[in-house]
Order: sequence, then C-alpha cells, then structure tokens
Amino acid sequence: MGIIAAASYGMNPVFALPLMNDGMDAVSVLFFRYLPAIPAVWLLMRMRGRSARIGSRRMLPAIALGVCMVLSSITLFRSYMFMDIGIASTLLFVYPLLVALIMALLYHEKLTLQALVGLTGTFAGVLLLCDTGSGTGISVAGIVLVLVSSLTYAIYIVGINRPPIKSVPTLSLTFWVLVAGAIVLGLIVLGRGSLIMPRTPWLWINVALLALVPTVLSLLCTNAAIEKIGSTPTAALGAFEPVTAVIFGVLLFGERLSINSTVGLVIIIVCVTLVITNEGMTRRLLSIRKLFPKVRRRHHRGRQ
Repeated sequence: MGIIAAASYGMNPVFALPLMNDGMDAVSVLFFRYLPAIPAVWLLMRMRGRSARIGSRRMLPAIALGVCMVLSSITLFRSYMFMDIGIASTLLFVYPLLVALIMALLYHEKLTLQALVGLTGTFAGVLLLCDTGSGTGISVAGIVLVLVSSLTYAIYIVGINRPPIKSVPTLSLTFWVLVAGAIVLGLIVLGRGSLIMPRTPWLWINVALLALVPTVLSLLCTNAAIEKIGSTPTAALGAFEPVTAVIFGVLLFGERLSINSTVGLVIIIVCVTLVITNEGMTRRLLSIRKLFPKVRRRHHRGRQ
C-alpha cells in the first residue's frame, strides 16, 4: 500500500503532460483538478459528520496555506515544460529537507546529523543533475520553478503543523485549502480572460484520472499503509514517487537519463529518505492521519 501510494502520486505528470502538450496551460489543468475536488471533499465531510467551520481566527492562515498549495502546483506543472518529469519529480522530493531547514531557521529546532548529511548529499545530487554530461545542462528556469514548488509545499507542511491551524481537522482544512486554491486559479483565469478546455474525450479522461489516481488513490493507500506498517516506513516508501516519474518519463515520453543525472537522482533519493526516516519528520509529513481517527486510536492502543 505504501508503494502504491507513492507511485500513484508520482503519476501526476503522466496525466498532466498530455493535457499540456495539447495546448492547456498549468492554470487550466489545475482549475479542472481543484474545482471538482471541492464538492467531493464537502460530501466526504458530510458523510463523516464533520463541519467546514474552522473559525475566523483560522480562516486567514488556511487561505494562506491554500495559496501556497496552488503556487506549488502551478510551478511544478510549469516545470514539466522545461525539464524531464523524472528530474522535476526528484527535485520536488527535497521538500522534507526544506521543512527541516525552515524549522531550524524560524523555530530554532536543532538539525540532526541525518538532516545535515541529507542536505549535503542532496546539494551534491542537484549539482550532478545540472550537468547532464552533454554540455547543455538543465534549464535554469525549470530548476527554479520546481524548487519554488518544493519550497512552497514545505511552507505548507510547516504551516499545517503550527498553531492555530494544527488543531483544525485535516478534512476541514483540506476543504478550505482547495477553495482558496480554486479562487486563486479562477482569478488568474478571469484576469487573462481565457480558460483552455480539454478538447477530446481522451483528454477529459486524463483530467478525471489526474484527480482520481494521484489524489484519491494515493490518499487511501497512504492511510492503509500507516495502519499496517506505521508512519516512518510509509514516509520512507515515498522514494517510489520520483522513481515512478522517472520510469514513466522513459517509457511513455522517451526521456533519456545521462550517467550524471542517474547518479544525481539516486543520491537525492537516498539522502532525502535518510532525513524522512527521522520519526519527528514523519509526524509532520504524515499529519494526514488526522483524517482517520480510528487509525490513530488503534495505533495508540498498539503502542500501549
């Protein structure tokens, strides 16, 4: 389940790239992904007896987190147009290191030896990625876009684990994050006066799969994996996310990896996994467990 969760999330570009290659831009693709998710989450809240009310004090931080999430999505999808999806997904995977840095710089949390080794190794891996061995290198614009995506997602992870948002049920927070994201995307669409629609039934299927596989399937499998093997192994299995993107990039989109790029990808995945296996980090990265109170109670009884 942990492998399926990570691999399904790594399939984001598999469904997004056909849409973008047909002329849809990142904003249009994400608009069709965010908008249907709002009633779906609202219905799920109703089924679980949850309320969307989070209080006025928490509303502004929730909206800010929604803006971070949509910025992360837009910059990631835009990066696909500048670099191979395997490399983009691997660079995105450095967000746990950025979480550790933010906590150290802003909240004076001590960096562990694991984190320091991971930071150093990841920097070396990124340098290798930037030198493909062909003399051309990787697009600077692509690197900047995906690192901005990783940074804004790291800010989101830190934010949902800090007061006053920390006490908000994840399902309610997710609803407002999606609402804020849809509003931002809608304002961009209105500002430029155009929304690019999927033109064929096949592209509409890609839109549906984009919402279903990397979102719903990944969420459900993450829950099952946490219940069966715990949070740390589940987070460590997140390494299958960039691995999946690399495999599909090669098989479906004809991408080629140089020796330097391959070594860089492996170094980054190993170093980030080293950081993720720190138990304190996995509690942040998998705060999604608040969606599943039965799992939390069962886990608590097991520890007792």
